[in-house]
Amino acid sequence: MNITTIKTTFIDLFQTEPEKAFFAPGRINLIGEHTDYNGGHVFPCAITYGTYAVARKREDQLVRLYSANFPDKGIIEFDLKQLDYVKKDNWANYPKGMIRYMIEAGYPIPTGFECVIQGNIPNGAGLSSSASIELLTGVLVNGLYQLEISRLELIKLGKQVENQFIGVNSGIMDQFAIGMGKQDAGILLDCQTLSYAYAPIKLENHKILIMNTNKRRELADSKYNERRGECEEALPQLQQKLPIKALGQLSEEEFDANQSLITNETVRKRAKHAVYENVRTIKALQELKAGNLVAFGQLMNQSHLSLRDDYEVTGIELDSLVEAAWKHQGVLGARMTGAGFGGCAIAIVANEEVENFIANVGVAYREKIGYDADFYVASIGDGAKEVELEAVR
Repeated sequence: MNITTIKTTFIDLFQTEPEKAFFAPGRINLIGEHTDYNGGHVFPCAITYGTYAVARKREDQLVRLYSANFPDKGIIEFDLKQLDYVKKDNWANYPKGMIRYMIEAGYPIPTGFECVIQGNIPNGAGLSSSASIELLTGVLVNGLYQLEISRLELIKLGKQVENQFIGVNSGIMDQFAIGMGKQDAGILLDCQTLSYAYAPIKLENHKILIMNTNKRRELADSKYNERRGECEEALPQLQQKLPIKALGQLSEEEFDANQSLITNETVRKRAKHAVYENVRTIKALQELKAGNLVAFGQLMNQSHLSLRDDYEVTGIELDSLVEAAWKHQGVLGARMTGAGFGGCAIAIVANEEVENFIANVGVAYREKIGYDADFYVASIGDGAKEVELEAVR
């Protein structure tokens, strides 16, 4: 994406220069899938794909927003006194919800503003473009009006927008990774306590490849709720003997010794994934701190197998990509990322093999599935922030 055009677009639309520029990344989850609602850990990182904005304060109460990604929607405008969800406002409901909850939390936004945004996160890929827009709006309003809102508060407000304003029952991982991301580091996050630790991810000789199945995730929501229900069914059966509040509190050994308490075999498999995946996520931090990328790659592979066989959320598209990746030389590890049933997988690939990998895995996928996957080379980048306006020339 050529960000130099954003400033030009702003001047063309609003006949004035923008005051400030901002960026919020997308995110991938490196390991720790379907653990967040089971009291476990996740291990996301921010990526260098994301959403940019330039903005200027107005003198009245109007907010006027334009997205270069949705030019057919034109300029969407609303008043600071009219911050209800409106379906026809489309993507602009994300910034609108953020502004509303910032005001409700007691932060004064005295005037409206004009803003042009443009992102290069692939739409529908599960890289969290919605949370990117939420945190982008947060740092933008914070920066324009010098509100000094803490980063954790912005993260929590973003989750509130997702859950209450948009109506998606998601956890806090997306907003947290996008708000707290750090270049060349993953974040081990305890989703219950929000305690976190950074892990260095030095990829001098490797790249992270994002592989988009290009299958829309129609099943993800219904199956997500089904899996969540199955884990909720397992917990009280284990609690007959174990003093736990969540599956994420168990070690592998404790689960193995007590799994017979779970009467239904399918439910037992779901709980096993939640426990073992959480342990893998904690091991991942230790291996990365030790600089052991090979062991980290093996944990990624184990994660995908568990998601395929025990949690059953992968599907033929994701499995085809990941299994083709495993066969390719120079691959340390590969797994699905996100909710499953479509969306994306990730692989850690040796620098010299990237072009061959994209060509060969792409052919294998097309032969099996009948249409193309898309591939993106990702770098691990910083979280949401103000950027130099001069950089947007």
